[in-house]
Amino acid sequence: MDSIKSVAELDTPSDLKEAARKKVAESVNGLVADAFALYIKTKNFHWHMSGPHFRDYHLLLDEQAAQILATIDPLAERVRKLGYDTIRSVGHIAQLQTVKDNDEDFVSAQDMLKELIDENKKMGKKLRETHGLCDDADDVATASLLEEYVDATERRTWFLFETTRTKK
Repeated sequence: MDSIKSVAELDTPSDLKEAARKKVAESVNGLVADAFALYIKTKNFHWHMSGPHFRDYHLLLDEQAAQILATIDPLAERVRKLGYDTIRSVGHIAQLQTVKDNDEDFVSAQDMLKELIDENKKMGKKLRETHGLCDDADDVATASLLEEYVDATERRTWFLFETTRTKK
């Protein structure tokens, strides 16, 4: 049992106020959970895509899933740099996620894309809300990281939206 570290041994020193760090860490952990859930949902739709635009949508969702996956580790490491624990299991993700799972046997391509638009818009909103907490905490590092992810999330939303537009 000597290899198990106590909670005190996991503490990371910071000059930011503890209460503010805790709020930011909790919010960022929610982002980590949502990023995992959005990644899985995007891959689910990537795997189950069908229809006349299959190849284009399949490739788009694969690209977007990779972008989302790339955010998870930096976000989780940021929580640790703030001195708090991050996600430990799939069950922990399920407790924190706000992204809704979709376990339907069939979802049309257009419904998949619209669902991903909504989830990405919600993710963008949560990223901006967390950015506000960072501003209040004087946490420039987390705020800077989130700014990049807000832009990427808005870009995903834009691409999905333009893909669903119909000619008039």
